[in-house]
Amino acid sequence: MHHKQLTAATLARLHQNQVALGEAVWQLAKWIEQRGSTEVAQGVQAQLQLLTINSAAINQALTELLDSHLNT
Repeated sequence: MHHKQLTAATLARLHQNQVALGEAVWQLAKWIEQRGSTEVAQGVQAQLQLLTINSAAINQALTELLDSHLNT
């Protein structure tokens, strides 16, 4: 496997892990909120917003990386 392709594949899997962890934490935050700890849930949700923003940027960078690899 070419070095660039390996790097792109590894970064894509790391991104998938980030998204999966974010989803798991979101589900925990909803569970916490349902049990009355709204302050804790709000704090978690604020951090999840940052995760979402970063995820979009990472996804865009991966797309560009993969496109540049396919075009070389």
